[in-house]
Amino acid sequence: MIGRLRGKLIAKHPPLLVLEVQGVGYEVEAPMTTFYKLPELDSDISLFTHLIVREDAHLLFGFATDRERGLFRSLLKVNGIGARTALAILSGMDADQFAACVQGGDLAQLTRIPGIGKKTAERLLVEMRDRLRDWELAAKASLAATSDAGEAHDAVADAVSALIALGYRPHEASRHVHAVAGAGMNSETLIREALKNVARASGG
Repeated sequence: MIGRLRGKLIAKHPPLLVLEVQGVGYEVEAPMTTFYKLPELDSDISLFTHLIVREDAHLLFGFATDRERGLFRSLLKVNGIGARTALAILSGMDADQFAACVQGGDLAQLTRIPGIGKKTAERLLVEMRDRLRDWELAAKASLAATSDAGEAHDAVADAVSALIALGYRPHEASRHVHAVAGAGMNSETLIREALKNVARASGG
């Protein structure tokens, strides 16, 4: 089992990143909560990882914190939840937000995540409540965007690609991103604002 990797970040295209470790490039899939924390390319990073071995592939998933990886592993134990759905959940909210959502029985918030229907959300609330009972909720952290912004076109393109990776159709992803796009916004800010806008529209 590969539990942790430390190396140079050489590519990041949500949900995929490539980490070079001693000359070997590892393709790692990660949730958006991890991508928000990634530094610039060619920087050294360390990721907690989870390896899934299938007959046709070895899939490596990476997380910025051990807490995120722990939630990912717990989600995989829920009936009907696979790795892609678990990634979508962790892309839609961080570990503490998910814990608060489950403990508060917030069905509506869960169903706003792409790929999570009412039945799946109900199953998550039931099966995850006991598993999350001992979690200590961290204080709410501000979701400030990082200071490094690329060119506007690149930021929009990256944001659209990220939404497509989360399950939105290309034309939907483009529409959601352009609806919130503004001058000086980087890709992380665009993704957050687009997802907030979708959540507001779904709730209203």
